[in-house]
Amino acid sequence: MPVGGRRIKADALKAQLRDGQEIALLDAREEATFDKRHIFMASCVPLSRMELIVDDLVPRRSTRVVWCDDGEGLADVAAARMSALGYTDVSVLDGGMATWEQVGYRLYNGVHVPSKAFAEVVEHEAQTPWITAEALKGMIDRGEDMVLFDSRSYEEYHRNSIPGAISVPGAELVYRYTDMVPSPDTMVIVNCGGRTRSIIGSQSLINAGFPNQIVSLKNGTQAWHLAGYEVIDGATRQPPDVSVAGLEAARAAAARVAERFSISTIDKATLDTWRAEAESRTLYVLDVRTPSEYEAGHAPGSLSAPGGQLVQETDSYMATWGARVVLVDDNGVRATMTASWLMQMGWRDVAIIGLDAAGGACAKGPHLPQALGLDRVSASTIEASTLQEALASGIAQVVDLDWSRNYYQGHIPGAWFAIRARLRDALNQLPMTETLVLTSPDGRLAQLAAADLDGVVPVPVKVLSGGTQAWCEAGLPLETGATRLAAEVDDIRLRAREESGNREEAMRAYLAWEIELVNQMATEEDHRFQVMTE
Repeated sequence: MPVGGRRIKADALKAQLRDGQEIALLDAREEATFDKRHIFMASCVPLSRMELIVDDLVPRRSTRVVWCDDGEGLADVAAARMSALGYTDVSVLDGGMATWEQVGYRLYNGVHVPSKAFAEVVEHEAQTPWITAEALKGMIDRGEDMVLFDSRSYEEYHRNSIPGAISVPGAELVYRYTDMVPSPDTMVIVNCGGRTRSIIGSQSLINAGFPNQIVSLKNGTQAWHLAGYEVIDGATRQPPDVSVAGLEAARAAAARVAERFSISTIDKATLDTWRAEAESRTLYVLDVRTPSEYEAGHAPGSLSAPGGQLVQETDSYMATWGARVVLVDDNGVRATMTASWLMQMGWRDVAIIGLDAAGGACAKGPHLPQALGLDRVSASTIEASTLQEALASGIAQVVDLDWSRNYYQGHIPGAWFAIRARLRDALNQLPMTETLVLTSPDGRLAQLAAADLDGVVPVPVKVLSGGTQAWCEAGLPLETGATRLAAEVDDIRLRAREESGNREEAMRAYLAWEIELVNQMATEEDHRFQVMTE
């Protein structure tokens, strides 16, 4: 039997994707490689980080899981590791992408394709109105009665936005609308970086029944940039706190949406029952409020999934198609709007619950994903101060396994960047010293990687205790830049604005890709979209 477990043929996988039962299709390659060609319903779960993310993405150990790759052998390794971690129904797509394509099934490029394609179908089916960047610029110059809401995360908005835009992440739009748009005569424009969140955000407001003229900005900030207009860095405009009247109006709007889409509200007893059944039926409990609200207090066992981001990249939060989904909110508005989109996207078993009924806001801080298998490894550690002395003496070599973007922003001086799945090959490029030290943000990924090297390298392997975070907390220096790369940097698919070459060409290509998705969905057998237009 192959190292990764049993094989499944392309035709059999196609049948499983359409049989109505739970299934998680996981791609073991890095994101930039995944971006080039992959199966429509696959979630990118890089082998390099699998143990850190798979518990959240595939929480039920008996879930039907199929791993795939493009012939690199990563899927076999991922399947073997997953089985060793207690998953009991794990297969590997026989022949990978090549076989899938050879039998006539389509492959896609891009990331978060189901969510991106869904938005394009929504615009087509619902005839979501839009305006161009040029038309918006004219309105701004003439001082017309209008507001511009940027529906991306605050961090994205802060890095690049249109002058005058207000940060209102997707699920916040209906919730905060009345306090920001007191007049029914004000025109409302919703934008994002490209298209998806502009479309979903503006159509959310339309579905909620607000009387204003509401449109999306066609092609978002990228269209604004391509038109030659100023894109600013460092914007900070945010909505005011929701007033009593604003909350009342938001609840009324959400009630209209809940009735239209038949959204169920469950109680604590039902949630308890579903949790008790979680070993036979996958359950995701997702808090759709803002990250800051989640960290201030959330229900135990719930994960942070801000509503707008959840719709934007559903595959990053839920890899098991056909699972139960419970959305948590303190007043129901954001959960209702998010549920309305997930249900149309194909998540049929979605319900909402109040924060108190879900367990109350008694858990604090950010969610720390469980690192599976960490309890089975034992690595020698080194403290930050000791490592600094060893580096100064030239007797230690550091390898950083963080995301490349984070590595560029700051890493231990002299460290090399590597990707865990190709760590053994990367070590061949490094000058060998008396000790090899692995680091990662908090040290957990480095501990897992150290176990991969057991008996492989001729020198002791140590892990920086507490990771690079501990180095920083000790007040030790960092260096920046893409220095000492011991691996192809394919862990992150760059956004168009991050490209070092012709950004405008990259933007045009990206927007054309998004727009073409609606045509591909016309012949895609596996999508589960059912957009309601009446």
